[in-house]
Amino acid sequence: MIEKRPFGRTGHESSRVIFGSAGLGQVDQERADTVLPLLIESGVNHLDTAADYGDAELRLAPWLAAHRGQFFLATKTSERSAAAARRSLERSLERLGVDRVDLIQLHNLVEEDEWQTAHGPGGALEALARARDEGLTSAIGVTGHGLRIAGMHLRSLERFDYDSVLFPVNRSLLSNTDYRREVEALLALCEERQVAAQAIKAIARRRWPEDPSYSPDGEERLSWYEPLVDDESISHAVDFVLSNSQLFLISSSDFRRLPAILRAAESGGHEVSDEALAADAERLGLRPLFDGAALERI
Repeated sequence: MIEKRPFGRTGHESSRVIFGSAGLGQVDQERADTVLPLLIESGVNHLDTAADYGDAELRLAPWLAAHRGQFFLATKTSERSAAAARRSLERSLERLGVDRVDLIQLHNLVEEDEWQTAHGPGGALEALARARDEGLTSAIGVTGHGLRIAGMHLRSLERFDYDSVLFPVNRSLLSNTDYRREVEALLALCEERQVAAQAIKAIARRRWPEDPSYSPDGEERLSWYEPLVDDESISHAVDFVLSNSQLFLISSSDFRRLPAILRAAESGGHEVSDEALAADAERLGLRPLFDGAALERI
């Protein structure tokens, strides 16, 4: 079984692996339903989804109808105004078939203009705080992608007492000195304030090659980046994240990699040598997903 730890100050003991449901948004219900038994068998008790993940919320609804009490449920809104964020949350509740979520997150809040709008008068944060007061959620978080996001999260935590943050973590990205420094500062603040820290893109290999026909396994692309596919490199990547006891790892949107991630998490969380990670990077051609400009908004 996968280790559980307090998810910040929410009072929930969450599995160190959180199921990221983005890939469910582009498959039918029959295929989505093959995933739930894996989660239950491994003790995963935390689901992460978003209004923007296609039909992912709808795919989770049948699971929640039968197993709502077993999962901490998080969703996200990309809306920046209060009225639109409220509508987004209400739509998510309807699509998920629930009357409340455990965590609602501002999705990918990295651009300055959007940050100012969301935190300003009539902004999305106002609506989420009101929804928390009404019992529609218990916690509020903020998420993001790219090399600027750790710094933006530091600003967000100074503006509001968020319960969780979400940002990319893997060896390739942390090889960027500036990003690593801001991540370390963010983790220090999260530890001080008991803010849950969630890592995404743990098993990212690189951006997809431009050739649209390229596929390492002959199947469709279920994530916008190319994931690692072999057990050894996935195990190393998972260990890299989970060896930091602060971090929760959100699984890849390519849910075909879920069994390997779960196996690694069940037996891992150990320190992995930089030599092993460097060998993986050389052998597989690992590259950072973000460069401070392209794909920052994804």
